[in-house]
Amino acid sequence: MNDTLKTIFSLHSTHGHFSNREITAEDLNIIIKAAVRASNASARQSYSIVVVDDKAVMKEYFEYAGSKALLFCLDFTRLKDTAEYLDHPFDCGGVLDFITAHTDTALSAQTAAIAAQSLGIDYLFTNSVHRGDMKRFYEKFKLPQKHCFPVIALILGYSESDDADSRGRLDGPGLVHFHEYHRLDPSELQAQVDEYDITEKNMGVVFFKRGVEQTYSRYLDWFYRVWCKPNSELRKRRMREIGSLLKEIGFIE
Repeated sequence: MNDTLKTIFSLHSTHGHFSNREITAEDLNIIIKAAVRASNASARQSYSIVVVDDKAVMKEYFEYAGSKALLFCLDFTRLKDTAEYLDHPFDCGGVLDFITAHTDTALSAQTAAIAAQSLGIDYLFTNSVHRGDMKRFYEKFKLPQKHCFPVIALILGYSESDDADSRGRLDGPGLVHFHEYHRLDPSELQAQVDEYDITEKNMGVVFFKRGVEQTYSRYLDWFYRVWCKPNSELRKRRMREIGSLLKEIGFIE
């Protein structure tokens, strides 16, 4: 296995247990330069990366604090400004542009995580940016009010312990389809349900370590009944808030 694959197969999350050790400016620069090498549509790189180094700000806005945080936003502002500077028309907005820019942003963020891992730097992705009033992110980080949307935050640092969440992943039926799509039959569904709770695979069991097993014996029971509880008022409210914001910033009518 080459070094690139070793890095990819060693990817893991650090949940809130970062030490006080700081990332060097050189390593941060390498991570950012790697992030912008990610594939993107039409060489437009329709995203922005906000670097945050204030731990108090990280904790307040991202719920976790490490040495640095990178806030990845899909963003057309630079492209719009460049078009105006060159006196060219430029139309952006709508669902298609949102999806394309979101993909660009996600690819950049994942590339940053891989680069960090290759340098021995731990990380945590968090979608905390979508919880609560998202407008506070626009105010705090001076984000453009149109055609810019926070996608995800990447916390970077060094884990203070060896219990990082190095979890297994599904890689078989239901996820990978050869030649044509295949819906799982009952026996395959049961095998997958059981796979989540295999200790050695450390997939759902990571949540059990946090006390979930006191109420639920299977990870997927907790996942569906609690974490993805249907028709919850919280979920409905978040959907309304994000939908309203996407209208306001110009991505849906």
